[in-house]
Amino acid sequence: MPKQMSKSAHRIYIGVFVLLVLLTLVYLFYAGASYYSTPKVERFYHPDHATLKPSGPVGHGLGIVGTLLIIIGVSSYMIRKRSKRLRSVGVLKHWLEFHIFLCAIGPVMVLFHTAFKFGGIVSISFWSMVAVVASGIIGRFIYIQIPRTIEGRELSLGEVREMRVNIGNVLKSKYNLSEAGYQAIMDTTQKSDHSKSKGFGDFIRKTFYDAKTIRSVKAVIRQQGLTRVQAKQILQLVKNEMTLNNRIERLLTMQKLFRYWHVAHLPFAIIMLVIMVVHVGVTLAFGYRWIF
Repeated sequence: MPKQMSKSAHRIYIGVFVLLVLLTLVYLFYAGASYYSTPKVERFYHPDHATLKPSGPVGHGLGIVGTLLIIIGVSSYMIRKRSKRLRSVGVLKHWLEFHIFLCAIGPVMVLFHTAFKFGGIVSISFWSMVAVVASGIIGRFIYIQIPRTIEGRELSLGEVREMRVNIGNVLKSKYNLSEAGYQAIMDTTQKSDHSKSKGFGDFIRKTFYDAKTIRSVKAVIRQQGLTRVQAKQILQLVKNEMTLNNRIERLLTMQKLFRYWHVAHLPFAIIMLVIMVVHVGVTLAFGYRWIF
C-alpha cells in the first residue's frame, strides 16, 4: 500500500510547487518586461527581440520546455492512474498534484514563448490551454471534496458514514465539559445527513456558515477552562465531524459535478495537444531548430 505523507510534509510538497510556479512567472516577466511591454510593431527594433521572440533561442526554448512539461504532466498521471502495476508507486492524490504543477508551470513557459502574440490556429491551442488550466483548478477543488481511500478510490456513501465516531461519547469520557458547553458543541455537529443534491449557491453559503460555526465553537471552548491541548483536540474533533457531515451531504453532488467536469476538461486538453503537435510539426517542416 502506498505511504501517505504527513500533513507537514504535504504542505511543504504543495508549497514548493506553488513557489516554483510563482518564481518562474515573476522571473520571466521581470527578465523580459521591457520587451513584452513594447508595442508589437516596434519589437523588431528592441535589443532583446532576437532572443525573446518565439523563434529566438530563449523564446523557442521556453516553448519546447513548456511543451515537454505539459506532456510529462499529462502522461505520467494518466499512466499512474490506469496502470495496475504502478498502484503501489506513490499516492494517486500526490501524482495528481504533480500533474497540476507541471501543467501549471508548462503553460507559463508557453505563454512567454508566444511573447503575448496570439494568432491563427495556435491561438486556439493557447486558449484551449487556458481553459484546461482553469478547469483543472476547478477539477482539483471538486476532487478533494470526494472522500477517497489512500489508493485514490472513491468511497461510497455507506463507507463514508462508517467513518463516523460517536463524538458525544468522546466528549463526555475524555473532557470535563459543562452541560451547556457540551450541548453547544453537540449542536454544531447535528447537521442533516442526507444525499440530496444541493446547488452550488447552497454550497457557498454552507462554507461561510461553517466558518462562523467554528468561531462559535472556539468561543464555547474558551469558557470551559480546558488546557490548550484539550481545546485543540476538541476543535479538531468538531472540524472532522463537520467535514464528514458536509461530505456525506454533498457526496452525490460532487460525484455528478466531477463527471460533468471530465466532459468539459478532456476535449479542451485534446484540442490543445493536437494543435500543439501540428504546430511543432509545421515548425520542424519549415526548418526551425533550437540550439541544435
